[in-house]
Amino acid sequence: MRRRRGQAARAVTLTLRFAGGTSWEKTRRLPAPSAHDDDLRVLAYQLMDAAALQRGRLTGLALKGEDLLDAGRVAEQISLDAVRETRLVAENAMDRIRDRFGARAIGPATLYRRAS
Repeated sequence: MRRRRGQAARAVTLTLRFAGGTSWEKTRRLPAPSAHDDDLRVLAYQLMDAAALQRGRLTGLALKGEDLLDAGRVAEQISLDAVRETRLVAENAMDRIRDRFGARAIGPATLYRRAS
C-alpha cells in the first residue's frame, strides 16, 4: 500500500496480456498526485474502459502507480464534497485498523464469509 510507504502516484498504468502473446499498455495521469483508493480506482476503471475489451482472452493484468513522490510534498486540497471527505476519513481509519490488527482486519464486506 503506497499510503503506508508515504507515497502518492501522479499516474496509473494498466498492462493487459492476451493469449497469443500480445499486450496492451496505457498510462493516464491523475489531475493531482494521490494515494487515495477512490482516486486510483476511478482512474483504473477509466483505463479498463479505454481498453475496450470484447472477448479477448486475458492471461495477465497489472495495475501500477507511476511517477511516485513523497506524500508529504502533496498539497491537501480543501474539498466541498462532503461524500469525498467522509470517504477520506474512513480510509484513514481503515489504514490505522490495518496497521494495528493486520491487513485482513478490515475490508470490503463481500470478501468476508457470513457468520452462520
